[in-house]
Amino acid sequence: MNTARETVETVEQLRIDPTARTEAHRRLLSVRGHVNGIIRMLETEDVYCVDVLKQTKAVIGALSKVGDSILRCHLKHHVVTAHERGDEDRIVAELMDVLKYR
Repeated sequence: MNTARETVETVEQLRIDPTARTEAHRRLLSVRGHVNGIIRMLETEDVYCVDVLKQTKAVIGALSKVGDSILRCHLKHHVVTAHERGDEDRIVAELMDVLKYR
């Protein structure tokens, strides 16, 4: 049974890497701007379907890159060290849960 202190230490160990967090934040700000651009496109009456489809595909690609980056960080910093922390079952269960949406 983990003590409260051990739980806090584990949670702090599992925080997202600051560099990955900053990069994801930067990319998501870009995605937000891109989505706003698509919304502006849709506010015009003469918008072409294919143009919207291309832009939404670009947003999906950018979001996928964010997800890949966060997943890579999680694998590198948390999954590979799960055994050392003694929480490999929980980490594997979390990962399996996340991967069913990919």
